[in-house]
Amino acid sequence: MKISVRPFTEEDYDSVITLWEKIFPGALPHNNPARDLRTRREVPSELFLVAIGEGRILGTVMAGLDGQQGWVYYLGVDPSFRRQGIGTSLMKRVEARLREMGCLELHLQIWASKAEVQAFYENLGYVSEGRQTMGKRL
Repeated sequence: MKISVRPFTEEDYDSVITLWEKIFPGALPHNNPARDLRTRREVPSELFLVAIGEGRILGTVMAGLDGQQGWVYYLGVDPSFRRQGIGTSLMKRVEARLREMGCLELHLQIWASKAEVQAFYENLGYVSEGRQTMGKRL
């Protein structure tokens, strides 16, 4: 299957929401896909990418850059199309764009209980930094 990767456009909004609800079921209330998509529209278009195949959106990745450090959000691929290189393609594309923008370090967070997700990122060269994430809801 031929996959193309391009920046998110407003026409993608409904398809991305549907995909995120499928990929991230049971998201915590503060991780509401529709709200997150509305607030993250300020992300530069080159850092919010969609993968297209079979005439529809099969995956997404969103990244942010804070000076020299970048963060990855909402990397996900339709479960029916996983293990076909779509997630890897999205990550490599967003890494290249961040590198071009001066990013020296890229971070992401995953649930410790998701061994398959950890393995995916380890295959891309990511390592656990031994840090503990702390948060507070305001």
